[in-house]
Amino acid sequence: MGEQKNGIYDARTLGIPRMIILGLQHMFAMFGATVLVPALTGLSVSATLLFAGLGTLLFHFLTKRKVPAFLGSSFAFIGGYAAIAPNGEKELLPYACLGVAAAGLLYLVLAGLIKAFGQKKVMRFFPPIVTGPIIIAIGLTLSKSAIDNCKTNWGVALVAILIVVVCNIYGKGMVKIVPIIMGVIASYILAAILGEVDFTAVKEAAWIGLPFNMNDTVFAIFKAPNTSLIVTSIITIMPIALATMVEHIGDISAISSTTNRNFIEDPGLHRTLLGDGLATILASLFGAPANTTYGENTGVLSLTKVYDPAVIRIAAIFAAVVSFSPKFAALIASMPASTVGGVSIVLYGMISSVGVRNLVENQVDFSKGRNLIISALILGLAIGINYSGSIVFPIGNVSISLSGLAVGALVGIIFNAILPLDEKEYKGLNKDYKSEEDENEEKASKKA
Repeated sequence: MGEQKNGIYDARTLGIPRMIILGLQHMFAMFGATVLVPALTGLSVSATLLFAGLGTLLFHFLTKRKVPAFLGSSFAFIGGYAAIAPNGEKELLPYACLGVAAAGLLYLVLAGLIKAFGQKKVMRFFPPIVTGPIIIAIGLTLSKSAIDNCKTNWGVALVAILIVVVCNIYGKGMVKIVPIIMGVIASYILAAILGEVDFTAVKEAAWIGLPFNMNDTVFAIFKAPNTSLIVTSIITIMPIALATMVEHIGDISAISSTTNRNFIEDPGLHRTLLGDGLATILASLFGAPANTTYGENTGVLSLTKVYDPAVIRIAAIFAAVVSFSPKFAALIASMPASTVGGVSIVLYGMISSVGVRNLVENQVDFSKGRNLIISALILGLAIGINYSGSIVFPIGNVSISLSGLAVGALVGIIFNAILPLDEKEYKGLNKDYKSEEDENEEKASKKA
């Protein structure tokens, strides 16, 4: 397809060296958040990188290599890991991973239902008035982590921000499409000069090592299984998938809006759900966190306007290769928080901007009370709960934690379903809809 008016859909026109650099940029964008999940839960960082890469490649294969999405660690399941292994106990984490793998099965169930009954019936519950505010909320809820990182050194963070802005607005050629790498390198060097980068872990890390240990995988459970703990893990963690599947639809909508391609129609939502679910199951079985489509990389797409999925696959290959080199993984992990925060502010803001564009391009009418209510509930709950703490539902001796984004999305979907539409709006959402008058006319024409 080559270079289009609104972006580049075939990165081969840029040449292989530039594609490699673009792939590295996507890896840098996802790295900070992806390794943070195992750092918080006690899972293996190397296994996380390996199965983020392999999961992304599996996703691309199942979606016919059409969707430019990177699958990194999901934060939604952190509460589930904490419920089963509150202190990151090595002997308990495999049970938590089993629960996450079971949650991944629900993706496959929903994918099957969409394939069987058609995605139009499902997508009626996800019109622009629902997906737009969800996309906005995705960026805004992520922004807190960006600011927290920036606080470690605002000077370094501002350098990263300014470099990204200058390269994107005033840069020429390759500089214009790799602003993230430019911002990372410049601010990283500044932080190193200021003595804020600790290279101790890099020096101590081995050059080559296996990404995971079989004793840390789900398969280790079956040597001496604890049936009670297995059941508890599945019951506790599996329901979290109801929220993450809604987030998945929001993420795919965001990628579609960013690239001006309807991936919900082609290759189809059933395929993206299948890819996400199988990637999560694969990662969990081998002791890595659940996977999810990453907003950070959607931000990179929006910023660079290079939409070729091949670039994402290059990033996935890099992630998998890096997982076998603890030293290189440690080098990237030593990236100062302020650098990560600086580039993240831009990326997360771009995601929210895509949500605003989604509402504008679909001409959502905010003079209608139902639209104001739905967007207000999604934004208010998603952002408010995110800053005040997740909502926890106790079930027996365990509890299920729902993020603000999950609650906001679920409430938005419910209110969109129960609040009445006028007939004109309903027809717009469902082309197969026929009013009583339409049906009478059709019957009359058949009789004639």
